[in-house]
This record gives sequence, C-alpha cells and structure tokens, in this order.
Amino acid sequence: MQNLIDAPKQKLRFSDPKVREWLFQIITIVAVVSLGWYLFNNTQTNLQHRGITSGFEFLERSAGFGIAQHLIDYKESDSYARVFVIGLLNTLLVTVIGVVLATLLGFIIGVARLSPNWMINKLATVYVEVFRNIPPLLQILFWYFAVFLSMPGPRNSHHFNDTFFVSSRGLNMPAALAADGFWPFACSVLLALVAVGLMVRWANQRFEATGQLFHKFWAGLGLLLVIPGACALIFGAPLQWEMPELKGFNFVGGWVLIPELLALTLALTVYTAAFIAEIVRSGITSVSHGQTEAARSLGLRPGPTLRKVIIPQALRVIIPPLTSQYLNLAKNSSLAAGIGYPEMVSLFAGTVLNQTGQAIEVIAITMSVYLAISISISLLMNVYNKRIALIER
Repeated sequence: MQNLIDAPKQKLRFSDPKVREWLFQIITIVAVVSLGWYLFNNTQTNLQHRGITSGFEFLERSAGFGIAQHLIDYKESDSYARVFVIGLLNTLLVTVIGVVLATLLGFIIGVARLSPNWMINKLATVYVEVFRNIPPLLQILFWYFAVFLSMPGPRNSHHFNDTFFVSSRGLNMPAALAADGFWPFACSVLLALVAVGLMVRWANQRFEATGQLFHKFWAGLGLLLVIPGACALIFGAPLQWEMPELKGFNFVGGWVLIPELLALTLALTVYTAAFIAEIVRSGITSVSHGQTEAARSLGLRPGPTLRKVIIPQALRVIIPPLTSQYLNLAKNSSLAAGIGYPEMVSLFAGTVLNQTGQAIEVIAITMSVYLAISISISLLMNVYNKRIALIER
C-alpha cells in the first residue's frame, strides 16, 4: 500500500501518441468551429450593412408565377414553400425514373458487351463508347431541341391507337382516376403481396427440408392475378380512364409529360446507363470462370447460370460503384436548368432567388436538398450491400 502511495504519478507527455492524437483532434474541432463562427458573423454583418434582411419568412409569401409541371395542386397565389415542394417532387421524379431505367438499360448493355454474338457485342461497345464520352448537358440539349421540339404540333401529332399522342407539347396519355372499387382493390393487392411472401418463405423451407422444388414464379403470379381479379369482379373496376382530346390548339384531359421532362429523363438514362454497363461488365468478369463451368456440369443452361450463379456473385462487386452512378444521376438532374424543366435548381434556386433576393437561404435550402437525396441513396445502397455481402465463418 505504501509503495502505491509513493509511486510517482504518470505525466502527460507530447511524445505519447495518444496525447498527440487527442490534442490534434481538439485543435481541429476548435479551428472548424472558429472558422464557421467567423463566416457566420461576417455574413450577418455584411447583410446588415447593406440593409438585406435574412431569414426564412419569405417562404410564406405568395409566389405569383406559374409552373409548367406540378405533381400537386398549385396556383400562382400559393406560397414559395409550396414552390419548394413542387421543385423537390419534380427532382425526385426525374431521379427515381432515371435510376430505374438506367439500371435496366445498363444491365442489358453490360451483359450484351459479353455476348459471343459479334453484332450484339459491337453494338453494345459502340453505345458505351459514344454516350459516356459526350457531356450530359449536350445530350440533354440534343434530345430537347433536335428531337422533341422538332416534332409536329398537336394537330399533326404522332399517335398510337388514338391513345398516346407525341407532339412538340410532349406526350399525352390516358389518365387513371380512382373509381369506387379502388381502395378494396388496393387492399387486395397488399393481401396478394403478403400471400406471395408467405408462399416463397414456405417454398424455401420446404426445399431445404426435402429438396423438392416448387414453382414459386407461377404460384406467385397466380396469387397476384386471382386475388385482385376477384376483388375487381366483386367491387367493380378500381380505375376509370380519362382520354386526352384535341380541342383547339392543344390536348385537354389525360396526363401530359412535357418535353423538358422527356428530354431530361432520356438523356440522363442513356448517359448513366453507359457507365452502369461497364460496371456490370467488370462485375461479371470478376466472377471466376470455374463458377460457369461448375454450373454447366450440373446441367444449367446459360440463362439460369447467369441469373442464379453469376449475377448474385457479381453484385458484390457491382453495388459500390453503382451507388456512385446513382448519386451522379441525382446531381446531374440539376442540369435541367439548361432547358427550363422546373426542378430544384431552375425553379427554386433560379426563379425564387431572382424574385426574393434571399440568396443565402435559397442556396442553403437547395444544397441541403441535394445533400439529403445523396445521403438517402447512399444509406439505401449500403443497407442492400450489407445484405448481399459474404458472411465469413
């Protein structure tokens, strides 16, 4: 006991790695906080000297301008806050559609790049080398001015079965409106999905226990058709269709996809799919050729071998760089300002900024939106990546 009391206390020395680690972290935090406070204080001082008001009260003021496309109800007397929501929804619309279409097209082109057929292989190679080397803004301008705006007017529009009309005003199509049997039909679809999930789980457990296969695809398809179909027969049709009609110089009724949306979505899809195709090709080639030979020795055909053996293993290589392409597509949607599509940058950081003069607030909101979208995509893809990762024992 006396030895413990008489023992000299250990002193903190700068030569200790742990001491230096904590010291540098504290200095970094203090420097970052000080820099942030200086920038904030300097900005506030400059705004006061110039008589510029700051804050987010402008979001409650009336916008006073029209918007070409809005997924929710909007009128010119609505507030800037509603304009922000419309711009956000339009950005998310392009992002979601672009991600889905680019993924499908990219996987098809990537597999085609490895095809033994000379023609298919070379066409896929030309597609990749052409579209990934042209800047996305130029592709957007090409599809907008050279393709969609050069189409005839509504009276001379290209039509398909008098249902879909393509003109310089965009794509007009029938609109689905909820009927009396909509909610029972929606509940029946949810019930069918739950039934399919339980069936697949039962089939997998049965296969592991007995080794007997079950036709999950056909059984699931039957459930998805029979349950909602029976509900529609009992409660009536869930939807009624409003057809577009030409009145005067434009179409009335139905849904319309404006040419700005079509050009932006098509350009981003084609551009991003070229990069996804190369990611898919590299992911497939990373899988050992012995896996293919083992599948053939078991009697699997090329199609099932690709779907059940090669692709599941290649996904572990594909997912990380694929996430980056999704992020690039979401951020490239801001290039819509070049053709006037009403998304976040052109609508909120453009029109609203020019009308209100609240540059700092508007830019901060716009940057926060893109940051939130990017982080959300990253989190979802990371969760999926962990689910398909190999678990070592």
